[in-house]
Amino acid sequence: MNITLVKSEQEKQQAFQVRTIVFVNEQKVPPEEELDQYDEEAIHFICYQDGDPIAASRLRFVDKYGKLERICVLKEQRGKSYGAQLIQAMEAAILQNGYHHAKLNAQTHAENFYKRLGYETVSGEFLDAGIPHVTMIKHLS
Repeated sequence: MNITLVKSEQEKQQAFQVRTIVFVNEQKVPPEEELDQYDEEAIHFICYQDGDPIAASRLRFVDKYGKLERICVLKEQRGKSYGAQLIQAMEAAILQNGYHHAKLNAQTHAENFYKRLGYETVSGEFLDAGIPHVTMIKHLS
């Protein structure tokens, strides 16, 4: 698998396509909530397997945190450690930008996945796009 920072409009559209498949089609998030105003300011990541886009995410810097957002892997590619590799690439980008704390809002079904990667839950459960989430943070060194 190849993880890259989005550099072209074509790559950005491929990242949006993966996000749409996972969040809009699969999880029924309204399209206007999935693709939002923050997409213009974010750093986007796209992952390819054999030239095909299979995972995507975005990273923003909010307060003292690198905020990991819109992390998704196509259903048929899950369970192959691609999500963990994507998180590691995002954490490296956070450090490269001079930040030392990562934050994310995890869907509750994925909370243990993020715990295994060193994230700590710091909130109670809340709804985002009708899906239960918790906020998690991690100190990066």
